[in-house]
Amino acid sequence: MALTSGFSATFPKTPKTLTYPDVPVGSIAAGAAARYGDRTAFAHGDRRLSFAELYAAACRFANALGARGIGPGDTVAVHLPNGLGYPVAYYGISLAGATFSPANPLLPPPALAAQLNDCGAVAAITHNPAALPGGLRLTVVDGPGTPAPRQVKFERFHADLPGERPEIDLDAHESLAHVAYTGGTTGRSKGVRLTHRNVVTNAVQYACWASGSMPALDTDGNPVLNQVGDEQEWPIRLGTGVAINLTPFFHAMGTVGALIVPLLTGATTVLHDRLQPPAYLADAERLRVTTMAGAPALFAALLADPDIRARDLSSVRVVTSGAAPMAHEMINALRLLLPAAVISEGYGLTEVTMGAVSSPVFRSGVRKVGAVGLPIFDTEVRIMPPDGGGGEPLPAGQPGEVCLRGPQVMRGYLNRPEETAETLVDGWLRTGDIGVLDEDGYLSIVDRKKDLLLYKGYNVYPRELEEMLTDQPGVAAAAVVGRPSQEVGELPVAFVVRAPDADDLTEAELMAVVNENVVPYKRLRELRFVERLPVSAAGKILKRELREQLD
Repeated sequence: MALTSGFSATFPKTPKTLTYPDVPVGSIAAGAAARYGDRTAFAHGDRRLSFAELYAAACRFANALGARGIGPGDTVAVHLPNGLGYPVAYYGISLAGATFSPANPLLPPPALAAQLNDCGAVAAITHNPAALPGGLRLTVVDGPGTPAPRQVKFERFHADLPGERPEIDLDAHESLAHVAYTGGTTGRSKGVRLTHRNVVTNAVQYACWASGSMPALDTDGNPVLNQVGDEQEWPIRLGTGVAINLTPFFHAMGTVGALIVPLLTGATTVLHDRLQPPAYLADAERLRVTTMAGAPALFAALLADPDIRARDLSSVRVVTSGAAPMAHEMINALRLLLPAAVISEGYGLTEVTMGAVSSPVFRSGVRKVGAVGLPIFDTEVRIMPPDGGGGEPLPAGQPGEVCLRGPQVMRGYLNRPEETAETLVDGWLRTGDIGVLDEDGYLSIVDRKKDLLLYKGYNVYPRELEEMLTDQPGVAAAAVVGRPSQEVGELPVAFVVRAPDADDLTEAELMAVVNENVVPYKRLRELRFVERLPVSAAGKILKRELREQLD
């Protein structure tokens, strides 16, 4: 089965397709500065950065890069935790015409050196210069301490440069805006090549989807949105949204969803350094946040905090989740806690810039528990046989590999032509995820193709078992992986985190509940209680680490 976005049939007063601004990413900051001016764009502790201040600082940063001979064709790595320096560096790199390449600030030095070497970075913006490899033309340090020779402090680097946009000639369809690295949850990270067209398109897709808007250009040729959806359907109006962000900016959901989309919608983003549920909930109440967004791990932590029911969260109108599927029990708990909010899941991966599928965000839209939604504007989804052998798309209700096509799909992997050819086939991106389309076109993600277990030739989808586990009282989180077996192929093994006050829950009891409700080949063969599941910075469970524990 294949499905193209049926936006016009599903969403009021909006078309099936959009006309995307043919501009570089930096133009989004210019448009936001002109439209939202002194409104706070980003806040971190006691510090604030307005939309106008962000753009002016980014222009100075771009001019500083240009003064060092860094521009189109050069790659600049950003090796920073979330902070107010990050959006300045990000938009400065874009306005200079260089390519942004985000690096996890917690990467060990050998892995960081390998990534910077792979993307050909000539410069790095870092909080920890000691972790960087040698050979860079420029190192800008945004952190405490005195820079070493040939290093420069972040503020000093661009303090005295003009705050006007440099004149840069680039082709938005061909010039790379990002070289972003895959999460590496199933193996070695790969550099994803994304043009300015990819990035602007995906940001506009999600900004319009979330706000009921249409893209346009202002008098200076910079992108802006016109909100055509009414207040009853989209109660968060442009220029009024407030959200707390914990998603790392180096992750696709952080880069596009937290650095770019809020500039199009005029939302204020408040940065927290780490997940501390009491502090998050206190700020959510004090700031009257309108949107709560993050990976399921965020919502699991918030729901586990007893203080959540004492807080006034009535301002929240939208809850969005990505990076991994939400458990049914979690969705139902959020619905009870936040009755005025739409609970919306989405689906994407770095190879589609950020995302391709989302639940309807407007209030009267249909959202199905267990489904990640419908394809967004100008995006197609089809389900193909998981063996990769081609053939016709599978019918509704039958699981197979999720394949995507749309203007946000990457150009390919950096310096990996063979892997690019395996992933981009006849214009379609083979995601490696197993999914199902229902008769209404809603997509559900069953599992990662690489997480699929084979027991005596039968397909076992860990996600099904994980849902059954997390639905049980006393279970906070669960993950299922396969133990290799010469006799049968793979044996399902569950790792489970107990909920607070569930110390009396036993392995045998929990296994029995699951195994009584599945066919014999899907039964759990082992269950282990653990204090926590290993997760990436983006909130994805690192199943390879769980598999290593089985050795």
